[in-house]
Amino acid sequence: MEIRRSGSQASTKGSAEYFTGTVRIDPLMQAPEPARVRAASVTFEPGARTAWHTHPLGQTLIVTFGCGFVQRWGGPIEEIRPGDVVWIPPGEKHWHGATPTTAMTHIAIQEALNGKTVDWMEQVSDEQYRK
Repeated sequence: MEIRRSGSQASTKGSAEYFTGTVRIDPLMQAPEPARVRAASVTFEPGARTAWHTHPLGQTLIVTFGCGFVQRWGGPIEEIRPGDVVWIPPGEKHWHGATPTTAMTHIAIQEALNGKTVDWMEQVSDEQYRK
């Protein structure tokens, strides 16, 4: 058994390569092999969002604060709120983030396949975000 105390892991800023706007990532857990699960709490300031991306084994988002958006490629933008749980299937191109006026925090849970949890793609344009 291992207990990681709150505040024992440093927050990081979301890279401008993968995010638009101000994003803070707080690691929660990375299970040791043979387990593959990893989780982080991610906070998006108003207007902040991920780039388009996929996950080789899918991803679960649990919204804990604020109001945000999630969109799959070719689908409508969906609003998400605290208590909502979003399942994104393996390989589905998508993005997620805050609304233009409200911050949003979610817990992101995904599994690693051969050490990789995400495949990053192009940024979400302002036009795509405002649809």
